[in-house]
Amino acid sequence: MKRGRYVLIIFLIFFFLILATIFSFVFYEIGKPPAVKARSYLEIKLSGPIQERTFPDFLTTMLGRRQPLSMYDIWMNIQKAKVDHRIKSLVLRLGYLQCDWAKVAEIREAVLDFRKSGKTAYAYIDEAPDLDKEYYLATACDRIILHPLGWMGINGIGGYVPFLKKTLDKLGIEAEIEHVEEYKTAYNMFTEKGFTPAHKEMIESIYGDIFSHYVKELAEARGKSEKEIRELIDHGFYQGEQAMEAGLVDDLLYDDEFENLLRDKGMKLYRISHQQYIKIKPTSLGLNKGKKIALIYGMGTIHSGEGIYQSMGGSTVARLIRRARMDKSIAAVIFRVDSPGGSAVASDVIWREVFLTQKEKPFIVSMSDMAGSGGYWISMAADKIIAQPQTLTGSIGVIFGKFNIVNLSKKLGITSESIVYGKRSDIFSPLRRFTPEERKAIKKETLWIYDRFLTKVAEGRNMNKDDVDKIGKGRVWTGSRAKELGLVDEIGGLSRAIELAKELAGIPDDRSVKLVVWPRKVSFFSALFGRRQIRTKLDLHSKLEKIVNMLELLENEGSLAIMPLWINPE
Repeated sequence: MKRGRYVLIIFLIFFFLILATIFSFVFYEIGKPPAVKARSYLEIKLSGPIQERTFPDFLTTMLGRRQPLSMYDIWMNIQKAKVDHRIKSLVLRLGYLQCDWAKVAEIREAVLDFRKSGKTAYAYIDEAPDLDKEYYLATACDRIILHPLGWMGINGIGGYVPFLKKTLDKLGIEAEIEHVEEYKTAYNMFTEKGFTPAHKEMIESIYGDIFSHYVKELAEARGKSEKEIRELIDHGFYQGEQAMEAGLVDDLLYDDEFENLLRDKGMKLYRISHQQYIKIKPTSLGLNKGKKIALIYGMGTIHSGEGIYQSMGGSTVARLIRRARMDKSIAAVIFRVDSPGGSAVASDVIWREVFLTQKEKPFIVSMSDMAGSGGYWISMAADKIIAQPQTLTGSIGVIFGKFNIVNLSKKLGITSESIVYGKRSDIFSPLRRFTPEERKAIKKETLWIYDRFLTKVAEGRNMNKDDVDKIGKGRVWTGSRAKELGLVDEIGGLSRAIELAKELAGIPDDRSVKLVVWPRKVSFFSALFGRRQIRTKLDLHSKLEKIVNMLELLENEGSLAIMPLWINPE
């Protein structure tokens, strides 16, 4: 009996050793850098969701679905391709992009910088009926190619805000929200039947700023006047030859014809994909060497505790910033923020670490698509804040409240009795409304947090508190307007943030630096067996998922510093 048990144990040991060997070989081959031929072009397929950084989602992979693109990987690949003598051209194959304008602007900047090397950049479009963001990116390239039967739409930007108050009224659900102040419209969709004057003013200002920048950049790129571009946008849709005649594209080519266009001194170029080129180490090309600069990512809604996939836990991010402060080998810190805000307390936990770190070493904030409300709170103590013209930021304000189901309970015949020890122990019960006295107390607390927000902005930005209040009140600004108002120091992206970090750290401009990127990507086995928590995203419409997140925040957190949901011009 014992002998059989020993044989089984030995068999299992050998089995797992063989399995481990197979896994090691497979993952070595997966991670092995590809051989880049002497005359190659880098092809990046840009479509679908783009996140600042992505982490392994093995359920998505096993289901055969495509992982979201990573902004960091796109940026780094273009940096590498610029200095890699084997890469002769860059090709962007453009489809529908699920991100906002600031990320597109950042990629556009990287492409323009790539062209400074003397190499050629191409944009290829099959078809896209609503192509404004994608076409904006395409205009960074030397040539724009459209499929001969492809049609494209550059019909301007716009958006919609659904208001659910009538729906909630029919259901018997009431949103009881206190906010500071009139521009703090994050929950207006639940409390209003349409735009308030302040809400409409803010939306029109944001859309107007982004549209003006869009028109100006297109005019410069395509050699037209702004008036001509506006007329082309008003026309809206173009097919094949119409797009050529309008001067919107340079060539109408099938795929095989496009391949013939991709030649270097008459010689054929070989394709290397974005995913393959990610495996090429920057150090092999002389990049990412030298003094260390920490690049810390803060992504998603801000909440208390530990962070999970694409969310910003106050404890997690604060720990990473503290780690960078205590590491003497780190010369400077860049904090890359892409967040609509969230918990005021969690935001303040992160702010404290930014405040302490800024006193010891240069601290730069680089804003992505949005860094508003709590996203601005965690940024305001930095030495310098950089944003794209289209970044949504500011939103200096606070919101607090709950949903009650008093009327729904009556409709359903639900009755309840309460036993309380403490006058306000059931204040957040959904089965009753706030009393007038409670609303007054909540407003007072909300105003107190807003006052702390104003004070910290004034101190961090060297501004007068009253002046901050004038541009606060929950109002969202574009990056370009935020710079004029003193909330942002410079317009630019990650590349400019690195330049500033080097400058403030006394690192010569011509010296390379090593980016220490946190949080780190996790390995397959760490994700499968480790303690790190990675959430698989629900397969929901992005807006619906954001609504769910906002409702969870209101239920689980206290006062919120969060951006309005429906501000993303398309």
